[in-house]
Amino acid sequence: MKTTGIILIIIGLALTLFTTFKFFTKEKVVDIGNLEITRDKPNTFTWSPVIGLIVVGIGGIVLWQASKK
Repeated sequence: MKTTGIILIIIGLALTLFTTFKFFTKEKVVDIGNLEITRDKPNTFTWSPVIGLIVVGIGGIVLWQASKK
């Protein structure tokens, strides 16, 4: 359980510090016979830093409960 608590704290800190994830997908622009033109379309996924703080809190509770036993 201690390992789970530590992992949750690390994930929570990462979620708090990095609030945006950006990735690219291929989008077909033109498709005429053998001619195919694509472009990279940027996509972003964002979340609130509060989610990271909640995960850190849960990890702290798990770590605390594991140390009591």
